[in-house]
Amino acid sequence: MKHDNPPYTHKLIILAKQTNIYEDFSEKQKDLIDLLEPLNIEARYPRDKEGIMKSLDFTRSKSILVKTEELFLWIKEKF
Repeated sequence: MKHDNPPYTHKLIILAKQTNIYEDFSEKQKDLIDLLEPLNIEARYPRDKEGIMKSLDFTRSKSILVKTEELFLWIKEKF
């Protein structure tokens, strides 16, 4: 793990690779990162929020949240 400041980016894959944790991700974790990254970026721009909200019903949102919390705890444990 590098001790430099992380790059100014919203790209989760870049951050994961820079911390050398990406190689430890399972395929499901990599798929989750692929799913989260565009949601993260698009949610920052008001014109995109409406489209995102239409694509995320309660069940899908809950599933993404649970998987994200699991990934967060896994990453926290690694560090």
